[in-house]
Amino acid sequence: MNTQRWAWANIDRSALQHNVRSLAAHIAPQQLWAVVKADAYGHGAVDCAKFALQSGAHGLCVALVAEGVALRQAGVNAPILVMSEQPTNQHRDMIVYGLTATLYNESVIDQFAKAAQDLEIMATVHLKVDTGMHRVGVRPERAVAVAQKIASNKWLTLDGVFTHCATADASDSSFADRQISLFGQTVAAIREAGIAVPQLHVANSATAIRKLDTDLHCTMSRIGIAMYGIAGDAQTDSFGAESQLALQPVMSVHARVSHVQRVKAGEAVSYGLKRTIETDANIATIPLGYADGVPRGLWASGSVLIGGKRRPFAGVVTMDQIMVNCGDDHVSIGDEVVLIGRQGSEHITANEWANKIGTIGYEVVCGISARMPRYYIN
Repeated sequence: MNTQRWAWANIDRSALQHNVRSLAAHIAPQQLWAVVKADAYGHGAVDCAKFALQSGAHGLCVALVAEGVALRQAGVNAPILVMSEQPTNQHRDMIVYGLTATLYNESVIDQFAKAAQDLEIMATVHLKVDTGMHRVGVRPERAVAVAQKIASNKWLTLDGVFTHCATADASDSSFADRQISLFGQTVAAIREAGIAVPQLHVANSATAIRKLDTDLHCTMSRIGIAMYGIAGDAQTDSFGAESQLALQPVMSVHARVSHVQRVKAGEAVSYGLKRTIETDANIATIPLGYADGVPRGLWASGSVLIGGKRRPFAGVVTMDQIMVNCGDDHVSIGDEVVLIGRQGSEHITANEWANKIGTIGYEVVCGISARMPRYYIN
């Protein structure tokens, strides 16, 4: 069966390569570890992981054991860090597939060490410290004791210690600075206790671009959203003038017009008939909708590109189709539509969508659903 749809996403390998190389040079001598969780933020984890490693990444970061196992089964041999504790019944898979565990609760450390002992396989661990985000991690005052618990177990190797900044995207870096300072004190205490810490990392994309962790002499940065060319700050849609990285969006979203009709003034389009057509207009139907990742709320102020022009939504986004108002312009079935990306001189970004519906670009690209085929170009 021919499953090619008139709706798809392009993943630009040359843009990914440019971003990884630029970011790796920017953070040197730190290593770049590419964050490919959530199917590489909707871009395709296996392909993006392999290409990032070819372009200068030293390791990978995931959120789930299954994500790491899928990479191993696809032939990826690079270090893979699972960035939070996982269910006990997945510890054996982590160890067998050579995934680096993140640990911070003492009971989980005991369970993970038992699994390593049963398998008779040395397991690699990073310790996460909670310096103020209060999501996961050991509190700083307990970090030395927990680090000692890991380091003293003959089946565990403490390979790294890290934390995560809660406000790295904010223009005011004062809270991030306090987190980083507290982390530095915590690491110093661990080392003063005679415990080696080979890998040290704080930076996500925003922290790395702004070089907020410079004084800590970290060995690696966890680069996620910037690698895909999306600014973490959706409001400015900018990586900051200081970065000079010229990062490029990796994903673009496309479709083709599937139906065109002339709708008279005074009539309305789509569920609820919420938007009356003010003048007679050509209404183009496009065969994708919120099941594909086009947010339903985008209809109120969003647009798409057809023929190099912005075309506003004519009514509510439906599950499988959207309708846009093309005025008196001639539009034909099969004409290309750009929902995210460039067409002519016009450009729509993931962060433009995000600003219109009150979210961030991360959620937009992660939301492009699995039923949208991805084509790897360039």
